[in-house]
Amino acid sequence: MSLVADVHADHGAAFTERGGREVVADYGRPDSAARAVRNGVGVIEMGYGVVVVEGDDRVEFVDNAVSNRVPGADGDGCYALLLDPQGAIETELFVYNAGERLLLFTPPERAEPLVDDWEDKVFIDDVELRDASAEFGVFGVHGPTSTEKIASVLNGAGSPEPGLTFVRGRMNDVGVTVIASDNPTGEEGYEVVCAADEAEDVFDTLLTRGLNAAPFGYTTLDTLTAEAGTPLFGTELRGRLPNVAGVRSAVDFEKGCFVGQEVVSKVENRGRPSKRLVGLLPAETPEPDAAVFAGDAAVGEVTRAVDSPSLDVPIALAYLNFGAETDDLTVRVDGDDVAAERTDLPFVEGGARSGRLPTYPEAAEQA
Repeated sequence: MSLVADVHADHGAAFTERGGREVVADYGRPDSAARAVRNGVGVIEMGYGVVVVEGDDRVEFVDNAVSNRVPGADGDGCYALLLDPQGAIETELFVYNAGERLLLFTPPERAEPLVDDWEDKVFIDDVELRDASAEFGVFGVHGPTSTEKIASVLNGAGSPEPGLTFVRGRMNDVGVTVIASDNPTGEEGYEVVCAADEAEDVFDTLLTRGLNAAPFGYTTLDTLTAEAGTPLFGTELRGRLPNVAGVRSAVDFEKGCFVGQEVVSKVENRGRPSKRLVGLLPAETPEPDAAVFAGDAAVGEVTRAVDSPSLDVPIALAYLNFGAETDDLTVRVDGDDVAAERTDLPFVEGGARSGRLPTYPEAAEQA
């Protein structure tokens, strides 16, 4: 459930559901909102699940489970994955060290199952876990003037840097935590965290105080992240090997054992995964899972496609086989094969690069 649904409704919002959580789809003109974010700054209420991990063994416990190294210092964070024994992605997590506790931001549908699974693994560890999704409001602030926006309303601290670090301060006398994002929209970005009962005041501050900002919803976020080449959990990541998805920022390949590590290491040492995530410029907009062909051979599948307001053409993210011919690509749209051209990611060069932009080992990039 949105924490500020009435405020969204006052702005003309239409709602949708993501992972069992009510979120804003759009405010009536999602393409205009995308341009507003590209040219200035926008604010979105995020539908995260939030898991709190406390106890003396909290850092070691989480570090032993996830693919990246959990930071030991207050104010630091990381992007990480929870994998199954076959190396496939079960959950993505943003892990933040908040002193006496860790805050884990997850896809909304993954918070409760994560707590249940980890509670079964707590034996002699001094660890306490809880699903705290209802306790926090989280707002994304994105766009080339987002730093100026944060500076115009944040008191008691400067804008945090680098990415995935955070500071504590106040906005209009409300205590907040401001996190530097990993720029998923291809522009500078932040996330503002507050207590749930303060969410309405914080949202109003972000929209109307200091430098004004435009509200936007998940339809616009999907478009902006597609333009930026950012893989999302529900469309590009879930069930994939991190090597295939190219989310190398989420994996510490020198780190000790974690679930799925053996498979991930074998694929890494081989030099190239079976597929990689690429950009396509199709003549028409395909549906998710649309087949991609090179001549008569099926060589991949679309994961997500949008009509890009920045480029005024359809764009698509797709997994293609390594070594597949890409000179004669087509995509299946409504039963017909339409021409498609492979292109490098990101589709749109914004003011910043997404920290999740797919990357592959040098040998694979040359294949």
